[in-house]
Amino acid sequence: MTAPSSLDARPLPPLTRRQGLALGLIGLGGLGGLLSACGKPDEAPPAPSEIVAGLSCDLDGMLLADYPGPKGQILYVGDAKPHWFCDTVELFNVLLKPEQQRAVRVAYTQDMAQADWEIPRGHWFDVRQGFYVLGSKRQGSMGPTIASFKEQAAAQAFAQAFGGKVLAFAALKPDMVDLSGGAQQDSRM
Repeated sequence: MTAPSSLDARPLPPLTRRQGLALGLIGLGGLGGLLSACGKPDEAPPAPSEIVAGLSCDLDGMLLADYPGPKGQILYVGDAKPHWFCDTVELFNVLLKPEQQRAVRVAYTQDMAQADWEIPRGHWFDVRQGFYVLGSKRQGSMGPTIASFKEQAAAQAFAQAFGGKVLAFAALKPDMVDLSGGAQQDSRM
């Protein structure tokens, strides 16, 4: 048996998400291209859907209408209906995790400068355009959450009132939205 040469026709291993992301950034001209990887370049993304009674989170089945704080929705390429998240931490955990393989058409969250924190409805915007407050005193459906704002000044005013650090979307990193702690890390239980 002879050793295989470097020219053997073998399938390449699948790209990791990071490798795919790097290639996507180069090939599509930035993260905006990755998040709208479907449709024609001049085609507007679909409008966000609205929360209705009985709508539940795709990750944990929690009813969105039962909990405070900003929600999220992702429209994947090829899916007609959005995938819902009862909390922005869950939304960003899915969007930013290295193994995310599904092409995202668009992702929306709510502008909490306009939506009621306790019963958030409407006021959706593209997550790429927002500013986010991490580490505030405000709680979402899963406890600490990331407050979402369309305007930087609104995010800064929120951080002044409730604490936390203001970041643009591009500054969010996977380790900032880790879901592995959950209730197991809650010392009050």
